Amino acid sequence: MGIKKHKKLLQKYRVPLGFLFGIIFLLFSRPTVMLMVIGGVVAVVGLLIRAWSSGHIRKNKQLAVSGPYAFTRNPLYFGSFLLGVGFSIASGVWWIALLFTVVYLGIYLPVMSVEADELADIFGEKYREYADRVSLFFPWFSTYKSADKKFEFELYLKYREYQASLGAIFAWIVLALKAYFLT
Repeated sequence: MGIKKHKKLLQKYRVPLGFLFGIIFLLFSRPTVMLMVIGGVVAVVGLLIRAWSSGHIRKNKQLAVSGPYAFTRNPLYFGSFLLGVGFSIASGVWWIALLFTVVYLGIYLPVMSVEADELADIFGEKYREYADRVSLFFPWFSTYKSADKKFEFELYLKYREYQASLGAIFAWIVLALKAYFLT
């Protein structure tokens, strides 16, 4: 199997793999109240970045360069990463954090590469100029010059970004129950 096909497979199965990891996480986590507070702060920052991002993107119709897209080309993925880091902290199990990091980066770095190629095909030179100035994943703290559009709540709803918050609340309830019954 070629590298491009491998990357496409990861792109296709990234969400089901995430659910599988979520099940492993919920089964083996050993949360404490303190770790849940610390992890909760990190997770909420991740959710806020995801929400902010969703209000600035018009998938494959317009190159997103405003809001968080002025700092990173993949703020949705970066927000998801922080969300996962927050849950990993809350889990209280070091190997869950290690597994999360390896699985996340192993899936999403190739996916970001595929998506970067697709965006270059769609938006051409405009995307290449943007990619030269804005980090692929970790934010740079200098804004891209075209970052002038406002957050659109309608886009947040259109892309059903609230589902990430609902999923996080469900998982947090399960963690809280585990923390309660384990102590």
